[in-house]
Amino acid sequence: MAIKASPEIQATLLDLQTFDTKIAQLDHRAKTLPQLATIATASGQAAVIKLALAERTGVVENTSLELSRIEADVAVVEARIDRDNDRLQRSSSVKDVAALEQELTALRKRLDDLEEIELAVMERLETEELIVAATRSEFADCEARLSESSAVRDLALAELATERADATGSRESIAAALPAELLALYEKQRSRYGTGASFLRGGVSQASGVALPEDELQRVRTASPDDVLLCPSSDAILVRTRESGL
Repeated sequence: MAIKASPEIQATLLDLQTFDTKIAQLDHRAKTLPQLATIATASGQAAVIKLALAERTGVVENTSLELSRIEADVAVVEARIDRDNDRLQRSSSVKDVAALEQELTALRKRLDDLEEIELAVMERLETEELIVAATRSEFADCEARLSESSAVRDLALAELATERADATGSRESIAAALPAELLALYEKQRSRYGTGASFLRGGVSQASGVALPEDELQRVRTASPDDVLLCPSSDAILVRTRESGL
């Protein structure tokens, strides 16, 4: 059974479509805010930097442990040198003195080697700590950018949400005043084809931007004003007014 509705009621569909289009645009804007790309990039960078920071921190910790072990070895060798020096001062045995001096020579060589290694490790540790400090600063900068972009995004989304709520309220008021069958058809066509109502202006369907062929225009001309017609190019409800060029 064909749906009927007065031209005035059919024209109301254009207002409904206007709000539906606005809501769709607002949703698209919410999904494509420039801050979203910035946040995604910054989040990726932060994850990479955080991983690098953990790795470099681990290197510093391992190097610190290495330095602690070397310092402990140095302390042991220094203690043995002090002990042997003390024994050397108190010994009167030529054989013991020779043995102690030989051992002291080896210990001093060992101490020199350890101190050289200790210096190299200390320099390496200092370099690693500088790298960690720089990485930590880079991570803080990235976090700051992420926080700033998130704040801007949240503000923009809040504004869009308010605008969408207003549009949705107006849309619901218009929809509530429409006949159930007409609204159902509008929703069906909109869900299927993206547009529920199309304004025919100067023979051109606004939804598709396509001029209706003469045979279709003739069909529209001969239809009753309260007939609900579908646009042949967009499948939306074709709304006719004085501007339709009929």
